[in-house]
Amino acid sequence: MLEKEKIEYEKTILIGVITQDQNEEKSKEYLDELEFLAYTAGGEVKKRFTQKMASPNPKTFVGTGKMEEIQAYIEAHNIGTAIFDDELSPGQQRNIEKILECKIIDRTYLILDIFAQRAQTSYARTQVELAQYEYLLPRLTGLWTHLERQRGGIGMRGPGETEIETDRRIVRDRISLLKKKMLAIDKQMATQRGNRGSLIRVALVGYTNVGKSTLMNVISKSDVFAENKLFATLDTTVRKVVIGNLPFLLTDTVGFIRKLPTQLVESFKSTLDEVREADLLLHVVDISHESFEDHIDSVNVILNEIKSSDKPVLMVFNKIDAYEPETIDADDLVTEKTKAHYTIEDWKRTWMNTENETAIFISATEKENIVDFRKTVYDKVRALHSKRFPYNNYLYPDYYEEE
Repeated sequence: MLEKEKIEYEKTILIGVITQDQNEEKSKEYLDELEFLAYTAGGEVKKRFTQKMASPNPKTFVGTGKMEEIQAYIEAHNIGTAIFDDELSPGQQRNIEKILECKIIDRTYLILDIFAQRAQTSYARTQVELAQYEYLLPRLTGLWTHLERQRGGIGMRGPGETEIETDRRIVRDRISLLKKKMLAIDKQMATQRGNRGSLIRVALVGYTNVGKSTLMNVISKSDVFAENKLFATLDTTVRKVVIGNLPFLLTDTVGFIRKLPTQLVESFKSTLDEVREADLLLHVVDISHESFEDHIDSVNVILNEIKSSDKPVLMVFNKIDAYEPETIDADDLVTEKTKAHYTIEDWKRTWMNTENETAIFISATEKENIVDFRKTVYDKVRALHSKRFPYNNYLYPDYYEEE
């Protein structure tokens, strides 16, 4: 029997700061997410470094003493990559590389690298390549000599691997060429959207790794790739779905994340146009994640940025099977009940009930409450269809029973 292939993970460390704007709890949360990003990219996090500061050091992100501590750890443990939780300026990156003498990646480029790893189609690869070049352009001075020393692994996918000798002029020309290619793709995508006829369009949106693709598979009975890693889905998938006898188009989109690189928002414009042109958004939330309310806020910020915050939204709270509230002993008269102790029923009585009367709680993997979910979607789509096509309203009953 052949031995199972062993995955070699790259040894990495994480570096973040605790500031007035980002307290210790928030910093830990961001580093947890950064560790998941590193794992998704193929890294194994050996240690985290944090420092309390008024603001990041403009030259080296962290202070001199902390940098010496990091340098000693890298040398002692043969660490290949240092990942910083915020976007580094070109100057910071050059200074840090000189001190640490290892691969330096920031949160922005780590996300770009995962996108490069995940991009399957020519369309997605073009979008990612454009975002990478726009990120790399101001960082060319010190980057290429560094890459000549160490190739491969996290942060080395895409243009950085093959264009070591590239100068700014060539990169600018490449950016210009990619932008022209993207314009052509945008026109093609717009034509495709225009050819989809008069069907109501529904888009799945949400934070990355909340189960959108799994839900897409459940509703449309299709086989969209789904995995417990960040950004498992990059390419927009559109399926024709029929609930009862009511047809509509369902789109699965790329997941959002906090501190989403601006380069990606711009280069994935066509993908996000699917959200802009949708008639109804299904905002999928992983309720089992301790920071799901922050995730909702982050998604709403991006929806506002792409001018889609005024669309009808159905909040879909997924992964109820994995939700585990903290418990308080019946004899404990000291501990105050907080949101961490809320049951699903407690949550239903909060803002979820007052602001989103049709918020629904499901488990896409366990098929819990899927029948209620389908009925709710049917009602929402039918209402939109009735407004747009009142003359053929008789085709679709007010209510349908699941077969």
